[in-house]
Amino acid sequence: MTLRFLGTTSEEGDCPTLYEVEGTDEILVQGERETDPQHLVQLRDVKESETFVRVPR
Repeated sequence: MTLRFLGTTSEEGDCPTLYEVEGTDEILVQGERETDPQHLVQLRDVKESETFVRVPR
């Protein structure tokens, strides 16, 4: 599947960046991976294949 660049708030290659997965109704989000254990234990219904990223407001 092809990704289509939607946009970024970055001017120097930092995150976040959004892509559309063409042919689907999905958006791919690039951001810093969440690694804070206190946050991770609060997440619900997380599949083994999933990860979470931080996106600035």
